[in-house]
Amino acid sequence: MQNRITSLFKIEYPIIQAGMIWCSGWELASAVSNAGGLGIIGSGSMYPEVLEQHIEKCKAATGKPFAVNLPMLYPNIEEHIALIIKHEVPIVFTSAGNPKTYTERLKSQGITVVHVVSSLKFALKAQEAGVDAVVAEGFEAGGHNGRDETTTLCLIPVVAEKISIPLIAAGGIATGRGMLAAMTLGADAVQIGSRFVATPESSAHPNFKQVVVDSGEGDTMLTLKELTPVRLVKNSFFHKLEAAYNENATAEQLNELLGRGRAKKGMFEGDLTEGELEIGQISGLITAIKPAAEVVQEIITEFKQARAELQEAKYNF
Repeated sequence: MQNRITSLFKIEYPIIQAGMIWCSGWELASAVSNAGGLGIIGSGSMYPEVLEQHIEKCKAATGKPFAVNLPMLYPNIEEHIALIIKHEVPIVFTSAGNPKTYTERLKSQGITVVHVVSSLKFALKAQEAGVDAVVAEGFEAGGHNGRDETTTLCLIPVVAEKISIPLIAAGGIATGRGMLAAMTLGADAVQIGSRFVATPESSAHPNFKQVVVDSGEGDTMLTLKELTPVRLVKNSFFHKLEAAYNENATAEQLNELLGRGRAKKGMFEGDLTEGELEIGQISGLITAIKPAAEVVQEIITEFKQARAELQEAKYNF
């Protein structure tokens, strides 16, 4: 399956595992890369010394390309960049900031740079900044998200029409049929997060993985748009936020209620009551915890089957 993204990243399949905080360490990244996709270490939840350990272990576990996700709001970003350069990480996905800030510096070191966006406006800015590709993420996605609530179905064709660099679709994709739909809309590849959370290699707590498997339609909602928009499972903490909104809480009050370390508490430590449980709407389709390599193969097999079915069906329209 060769196209612009597989050629750019030197991978077999146009499947990218999202760099998710607390969920995507070296074990998951190396497993996805070994299976033919692109694994990503989520550095946003790591101190510099922890990131270095994950990079070293990932390099030891796979001889294939992998990436590091670099949220630009992270306080130790300079140390992270230094480590990425030191260990010759081939690909960096930047997010949550201005792509102009670090793109030129990273590319000068021979690093491929991809930026995550939630709108056409920011996709164009990323292209202007010189990134090699963009991830356009619809609001179905888990974790932090765009404020405009643009769905993947609407976002991908709009971005694909206006940019010339490779495009990766994200948000609400966990199956081969979803992958085919995104690529039909103009994407060169897909980025998948939620389904890779529910794998043995994910560093998420087993309690959280089970919540993902047990989630159904309507069990998540985008909230905290006054701070940083995030899609959460509707647990006890979510309902406290809901009550605060009903009482017209200010941004300062919401921030106080959120506190610190709540995502770690939920996703990494397994507190399903008071933790922040970030996951995408597509969790309703995830019914089992499976190895990452099996997930990749299932997606590719279903993608090829769905493509063949469409090619056959077109003659009957």
